[in-house]
Amino acid sequence: MTDAFSLLFACALALTLSLKLWLGGRHIRHIARHRNQVPAAFRDSITLEQHSHAADYTIAKTRLGLLSAWLDTALIAALTFGGGLQWLAVHSLQWFAQPLLSGLALIAAVTVISGLVSLPLSLYGTFGIEARFGFNKTTIGLYLMDQVKGLLIGAVIGLPLVTLVLWLMDISGPLWWLWVWLVWSAFQLLLVAIFPTVIAPLFNKFQPLQDDALKTRIESLLQRAGFKSQGVFVMDGSRRSSHGNAYFTGFGSAKRIVFFDTLLSQLSHAEIEAVLAHELGHFKRRHIVKRIAMAFGLSLALLWALGQLLHAPWFYAGLGVTVPSTAMALILFFTATPAFTFPLTPLSSRMSRRHEYEADDFASEQTRADDLIGALVKLYRDNASTLTPDPIHSMFYDSHPPAALRIQHLKGNHA
Repeated sequence: MTDAFSLLFACALALTLSLKLWLGGRHIRHIARHRNQVPAAFRDSITLEQHSHAADYTIAKTRLGLLSAWLDTALIAALTFGGGLQWLAVHSLQWFAQPLLSGLALIAAVTVISGLVSLPLSLYGTFGIEARFGFNKTTIGLYLMDQVKGLLIGAVIGLPLVTLVLWLMDISGPLWWLWVWLVWSAFQLLLVAIFPTVIAPLFNKFQPLQDDALKTRIESLLQRAGFKSQGVFVMDGSRRSSHGNAYFTGFGSAKRIVFFDTLLSQLSHAEIEAVLAHELGHFKRRHIVKRIAMAFGLSLALLWALGQLLHAPWFYAGLGVTVPSTAMALILFFTATPAFTFPLTPLSSRMSRRHEYEADDFASEQTRADDLIGALVKLYRDNASTLTPDPIHSMFYDSHPPAALRIQHLKGNHA
């Protein structure tokens, strides 16, 4: 059984890497072939220079993604077949005799190693690609400060959670996975609740929207849509990047609407209202609730599956480990699972794209479709989003429909 599982995992890992490389290669070649011609639907609003710039930017990011795929696969192979996790497990037991502490040390060590391995690519992405294409506004000092803050927040929040999970796995009997799921679900909801007022302000400044004319327009839209929020805020996104965005955060009466300051400088009032109407569409069509429910259901299924493997010797030995523990089971399971589930990625992407169309439909009912189209074209242009993604790559990865299809949908149904 051990050898069979080792072979199965090796094949899944190789298949996932091959699929990522194939998809990335298709994407790069497709964009390069269409680099020198603006699609007909955008020729009046996007120049050839802007279109080529977006193509080059997307190709550069895709190549970085391919390098990341190689690196991630090499790390997983080194940790499992290469004996890395076995070595860490032995030494964590030497460092801490108490099983709970040695388990925490093991998880912390793997987390730190993974972060260090991915750090060079993150640095290159920010100070190489983003800077080269004119988007990066952050400094080395601010970048490092963000990393330190993230590490501290992860320790303050993550270590108590992991401690509780490991303790429940040890003392809760055969149904430990159900108790862990309840704790995990409650933790996720707590994070959503505290993120707007506790976590997000540690990284960015949030100011109430000062533009009275725009505020009046937004309040009218919120009233029409039956949406109550704690306020409309502007975030200093330009401190780190020139990309623009907007989002909702929190839930219940603590919901907030957040605009990047870069977005407000890119769009007209009517276009900003249309973008907000699109985001409201996700709320009104209950997309957020559906996604949370799906995430909770998936996490329950995964924890149940882990419960069936927790005491299976072949599971550990097949992944290069002879020192089983609850902490090791968590690490191995969530290290190995993506290799088996990656081919299912198009299912979640398809659902997300369907939600985007539904949110566009709602926005077109509340505002002018032409305003949303105008906003989208500006965002594609200013964020250097490719107008010509490879269809199969897009089907696999993209949470939003391709630009041409999305705008065609808006024009056909609502213009």
